[in-house]
Amino acid sequence: MTARLVAGMARLCGAGLLGLGLLASGVRAETVTLTLYNGQHEATGRAVAEAFQAKTGIKVLIRKGGGGQLANQIAEEGARSPADVIYTEEAPPLIKLASEGLLAKVDAGTLSQVDPNLSDSQGNWLGITSRVRVLAYNPKLVSEAELPQSVLDVAGPEWAGKIAFVPSSGEFLGQTAAVIRLNGREAAEEWLTGLKAFGATYTNNVIAMKAVENGEIGAALINSYYWMALKKEKGQLNSKLHYFADGDAGGLASVSGAAVVKASKHPKEAQQFLAFMISEEGQRAILSQSAEYPVNKAVPADPLLKPYDQLKPPALSAAEIGLAEDALDLQREVGLN
Repeated sequence: MTARLVAGMARLCGAGLLGLGLLASGVRAETVTLTLYNGQHEATGRAVAEAFQAKTGIKVLIRKGGGGQLANQIAEEGARSPADVIYTEEAPPLIKLASEGLLAKVDAGTLSQVDPNLSDSQGNWLGITSRVRVLAYNPKLVSEAELPQSVLDVAGPEWAGKIAFVPSSGEFLGQTAAVIRLNGREAAEEWLTGLKAFGATYTNNVIAMKAVENGEIGAALINSYYWMALKKEKGQLNSKLHYFADGDAGGLASVSGAAVVKASKHPKEAQQFLAFMISEEGQRAILSQSAEYPVNKAVPADPLLKPYDQLKPPALSAAEIGLAEDALDLQREVGLN
């Protein structure tokens, strides 16, 4: 056998081994798989994970749970955590993890693309989408003349049997914190006491929204995207949205966010996933499942949403709302949690 033939066979064998995913040392090259702890809605997390995998070839394994639950899990797992990225519907779980030193800094180039008010000021987590609180109402049960300017106005006897809310919701907890920050603890206590006395509690926002739509109750304190989801599902709706007065706690803007877990075994790819989430392609994937406001200004929001530049939410950042522990304490004192 000639030297040229031997060399040619060696090249072919080498190419074959690499084609099978083998390195020259004989060790199989592993495809990176990221583990995403998804505290957002299931369909939303799946949509962005699948879009990222299709674009990069990097697989994403999803573990679904509540944001707070997943944050506690990461805290318990510590350096052994299999999580690479955590994605939450609300900011407090990320704030908690950041305070415990369990998150890696977001790449500066990625962080700089998002409004600083929508991300962590220390760069520990990244805002992905935002939304506002509204009043969904059924005009057959609540007239336009009855619509309040402030969320504080829905807790009186005139709203008995007409107002629904979800005390177990993280967004309602954030709204309680906003009332405390803007109006004081005494006003917040009076508001919660009134809601408990005259309002109807629901186990989740979807059920509350459908109760308004079906005429079971007049109105509900929700995030606007729950109404949008029902609108897309049913088309013509009986219910409408009411936006509270500029700067009122009723129109609180909040953010969903994501972060790289410090224990990540694939930090480079995890940072790549965060960058994808705020790219045009990533934002479109997310918004295909959730009618929220994109953080990427090149991506249009759902036309059914009130334009973001027309909203005047209270000037409270996620950091100012924080973990809302004082709000939770107050809710417990009143008997709501």
